[in-house]
Amino acid sequence: MGILKPQKPVFFDQFNSWIAERRYGAMLWLAKHRDLREHPHKLLENCRTIITLAYPYSAIKPSTPDGFSVARYTEFPKIDYHNRLRRLAKDLAESIKKWYPGSKTRVCVDSAPILERSLAYASISGFIGKNNMFILPDYGSYLFLIEILTSADLPLLPTLLMKNQCASCSRCIEACPTGALERPFFIDASKCLSYLTIEYKEEVDNITGGQMGKCFFGCDICQEVCPFNDRKSAKEFVLPQIDEWLRMTTEEFDMRFGRTALARAGLKKIRSNIRAIRVHS
Repeated sequence: MGILKPQKPVFFDQFNSWIAERRYGAMLWLAKHRDLREHPHKLLENCRTIITLAYPYSAIKPSTPDGFSVARYTEFPKIDYHNRLRRLAKDLAESIKKWYPGSKTRVCVDSAPILERSLAYASISGFIGKNNMFILPDYGSYLFLIEILTSADLPLLPTLLMKNQCASCSRCIEACPTGALERPFFIDASKCLSYLTIEYKEEVDNITGGQMGKCFFGCDICQEVCPFNDRKSAKEFVLPQIDEWLRMTTEEFDMRFGRTALARAGLKKIRSNIRAIRVHS
């Protein structure tokens, strides 16, 4: 956990330059509300304090019995992390209101126009890796980031900005199958498999299918090769076999996966991802 006063995020200028280069694919919302991203206090009236929370997710990879998988952050069969973490953070937000009568709070879980990794870096003892992930040296980067904005004037927790700990390591850049990590600390999101298999609304092509391995939703490769993460390849067989996905109706998908992170892409997109992979199987 970290506590800081609202301020211009440490990496706002780099973010602005990245936006100017239009490396965000079809995620047009990233280019909007830059004033709010630069001045996070505007997200809540009379905001005086921002609390940042790093919440771990499992290093175990949700998988099918026949060897396919999805990104770890989905934590299937748990419900979508947005809902789970918002509930947890709201408990703390309600406590703040009790401790500081009359105060207001706003919880942000990967949804508001806020540079969460910059705020985490400025307030929690971690650093930004060459893969652009926020890394805690003693844990790694399998983390969700949460912000609680409040009008309460909370005492600060002393934090020194941590120097990057990657040194000469470039495993993430070398391992990226699409070359999305073009150089240290710079990603072309339009090439990233996480973008292409979830946010990109069109079907991925067969070349991309060959780069996906057997992961049909998201990608963890730049984190899997990172020395700061648990590099054991533990899997949990909690997903149906791949043929079942292709036979599944929309109603069945909504019933089984509608409250999970997999709903973000939807059944049609997931099927097209699977078909692209199977061309190379």
